[in-house]
Amino acid sequence: MCIDSNVKHEFTFTPSFSIYITCDSEEEINALYEKLVLNGQALMPLDNYGFSKKFGWINDQFGVSWQLNLPIV
Repeated sequence: MCIDSNVKHEFTFTPSFSIYITCDSEEEINALYEKLVLNGQALMPLDNYGFSKKFGWINDQFGVSWQLNLPIV
């Protein structure tokens, strides 16, 4: 569930909330990363950080944070 408030506030999206996607293949994670990073910002470029085969963290063009993971199987 995702909700918003009708009360005016001074904050917006932050990386403290991320949509987390577990991918099934290198092709899938590469394609998602390229689409989401377009006009956005890479927080962690796609790479092997030791905890998965490939991982990337992005803020998309709207400021929404995404974490993409290709697990080690």
